[in-house]
Amino acid sequence: MTTEICAVATRDRNYDIHIGEGLLESAGSILKPLLARPWTVIVTDANVDRALGSRLEYGLGAGGVAFEKITIEPGEAAKSLDGLAQLVERLIELGVERNDTVIAFGGGVVGDLAGFAAAIVKRGCRFAQLPTTLLAQVDSAVGGKTAVNSAHGKNLIGAFHQPTIVLADISALSTLPVRELKAGYAEIVKYGALGDEPFFAWLEQRGRDIVSGDATARRIAVKRACETKAEIVAADEKERGVRALLNLGHTFGHALEAMRGYSGGLLHGEAVAVGMALAFDFSVALKLCPPADAERLKAHLKATGLPYRLADVADGDGFDADTLVAHMFKDKKVEAGALTLILVKRLGEAFIERDVDPAAIAGFLKGAGAR
Repeated sequence: MTTEICAVATRDRNYDIHIGEGLLESAGSILKPLLARPWTVIVTDANVDRALGSRLEYGLGAGGVAFEKITIEPGEAAKSLDGLAQLVERLIELGVERNDTVIAFGGGVVGDLAGFAAAIVKRGCRFAQLPTTLLAQVDSAVGGKTAVNSAHGKNLIGAFHQPTIVLADISALSTLPVRELKAGYAEIVKYGALGDEPFFAWLEQRGRDIVSGDATARRIAVKRACETKAEIVAADEKERGVRALLNLGHTFGHALEAMRGYSGGLLHGEAVAVGMALAFDFSVALKLCPPADAERLKAHLKATGLPYRLADVADGDGFDADTLVAHMFKDKKVEAGALTLILVKRLGEAFIERDVDPAAIAGFLKGAGAR
């Protein structure tokens, strides 16, 4: 079985992303040379533990690594200050030391929560990312962003804390519902849309294969997404500039998630898909992007079963434009009270637009179906 390795170089830490099949069963032998002592704590959620826990536990045991396990409840609600406090106290209780490595084993919620806990326990211990969702493998597990949610918005309390290693086992994706796979695929589309039109063109040919389970297509897509993110993170680890491009679709998307109450009724990747379509359409409205490029993006989202219109993710009375804009002002990219958006000049060329007129956004959203 082929394993690809993508290197990430940052000021804080250099590490490798391993991409392939059977990595859970090899986890002990891969991780042991990186551990200060042959012991770790697995942080996972109940769903991942039920579906994949035995594979990781076998892999650690076979590699001579002892472990403890902390299981949290699945879902975005776990990513709170209360959830963080409980996890930190449990890690301390289990005897985690500064040189130890904690394993974040799950999707984005587990990775964000366990990574942030690792960043603050004993003023910072190491952690390994073992992402089990497509979204986490191509996005949240790479780059060192860790966070929990605030009552005021998503991921507003956190730290940059790079992992020691990332093991992206493609075979773990076979346990995911199709809807979650499609939501993760939206983040793959993002990489083509923001800076790699040839990759986007490849996705137009192979996107359905990725969603339907083609292991080779998945490995290629995950590797290319990780390579793109690694390049951007290396250039701007703390998101002072170019790394903000990775938020294409996210400012709109996070506002949609907030209005839907961060519930399972709207998955993060679904919100990002609609957010990307809105970013392209807004760029067209500002005469920055050719209309054909926006239509091409939306056609691909539709072809792979992803939402691309506000109406596709609305609930009840739909979305209020002014409320959406108010949520957008809670975005982390807001500076001096001014809103920053990631917009596009064409498919494959995103840019950072600062001090965007909120009235223009509200008017655009009303034209896009908000009230």
